[in-house]
Amino acid sequence: MEFEILYKLQEMHNAFLNPLMIGVTTLGDSGLIWILIAVVLLFFKRTRNCGILMLLSMAVCFIAGNLCIKNLVQRPRPFQVDASVSLLIPPPGEYSFPSGHTMHGFTAATIIFLHNRKAGIAALLFAAVIAFSRMYLFVHFPTDILGGLIIGVAAAVIVYSIACRKGISRQK
Repeated sequence: MEFEILYKLQEMHNAFLNPLMIGVTTLGDSGLIWILIAVVLLFFKRTRNCGILMLLSMAVCFIAGNLCIKNLVQRPRPFQVDASVSLLIPPPGEYSFPSGHTMHGFTAATIIFLHNRKAGIAALLFAAVIAFSRMYLFVHFPTDILGGLIIGVAAAVIVYSIACRKGISRQK
């Protein structure tokens, strides 16, 4: 069933969406856009805690998801299972599950949401577009995306809850 979804997405490829999806996925590489946002937030007293918690939750995701779960599960990527699909981006080197782009995007966006609902909704939508781009580009299965989303949101909620209990952030 997962390949059916991915093959349908391959049918959507066109001259407008291809560069857009490549650009969006590139912004999510190594969590770069989210790290940059967090660093900018560190410069302002009002948003400093949000930036700190974003970086902490991304560190949790990196350790749990990228270093541990990916290496335990060792799931091949869609293009490794079906080499007949041409990739629009260079093939990623890590295992497929969970999606790091999705995990880091949703953990950062959830922290933003917990601090500011309006900005958080925009961040969550952007994280969703990055996640979609990973399937569109045939480098992740839908369950990789789902796993990344769940781990990312869970890490953010745990980090935020601990910060609230320690008085580092305010509970809404």
